[in-house]
Amino acid sequence: MKDITTVGEILIDLTQTGANEAGVPLFAANPGGAPANVAVAASRLGAAAAFIGKTGRDQFGAYLRKVLEENRVDCSGMRTGAQPTTMAIVSVDHTGERTFSFVRGADCELSPDEINESAVCRSKFLHFGSVSLTRGIARSGTIFAARAARQAGALVSYDPNYRPALWRSEAEASEWMRVPLPLVDIIKLSEEELPLLTGSAGLEEGSRLLEEQGVSLVLVTLGGAGSFCRWRGECFTVPGVSVKVADTNGAGDTFLGAVLSRLSLRGEKPLEGLTRGELENILDFANRAAALTCSRSGAIPAMPTLDELSVK
Repeated sequence: MKDITTVGEILIDLTQTGANEAGVPLFAANPGGAPANVAVAASRLGAAAAFIGKTGRDQFGAYLRKVLEENRVDCSGMRTGAQPTTMAIVSVDHTGERTFSFVRGADCELSPDEINESAVCRSKFLHFGSVSLTRGIARSGTIFAARAARQAGALVSYDPNYRPALWRSEAEASEWMRVPLPLVDIIKLSEEELPLLTGSAGLEEGSRLLEEQGVSLVLVTLGGAGSFCRWRGECFTVPGVSVKVADTNGAGDTFLGAVLSRLSLRGEKPLEGLTRGELENILDFANRAAALTCSRSGAIPAMPTLDELSVK
């Protein structure tokens, strides 16, 4: 049994690294894609992880598979298609914050019949994000995987990572990002994404509304301030870690990969009997992992290993 299987986009992050003497921006071709990032983050932190997704039959696709394999992520569920590998162009400002534009490709073509249902059902966690809900047959493939996992008794994790450039409108994004909620056990979102799913910007109110829809564990990342949690009607915040930010790309994925990796250590039913004290330790671990990612450039290349974190 795998600890964590993630499904969705894998892509090349063309990440701005600076500018040359003429002021022309310079970019590095980093591996990325939120679900792939989560799989690598979890694997580096000790979990048995697998990834299901689709690339083009090109050098970028071959490179992405190689990166996952080097990070001990099971790639048996990866597919290749006629469209080129998807790219995200990530520009970084002086504070380390990012803006995105996309050249979509093979990730949109992941269909239900390309999902290994038995592999999905043999994981403790099935994780996905909202980028694969934006267009194409991948919408159906993603929902199929989440529904199959739920029916098999696996825990479903969801990151409604909002990228405005991928939606025709905020209203369309809000509608589609809410669709999977009845299938979700764990949700990780940012403060900016909370109103899109709940209509409320308040952490306690917004998380309460998600809990009412059946989400057991609600996690809201707060940047340098740490993370907010709602679990069994109780709300609390775990402080973050101060670091010099290189860029924030992959920080949220590292955070979630860290959370899932720690939860997976609790056996076949990771949420059963989970206490606030355990959660506080898990979130402290995840905050520190995310902070270390922020201190380095790129997404996957910046993610920490277990040896780099002192586990409490």
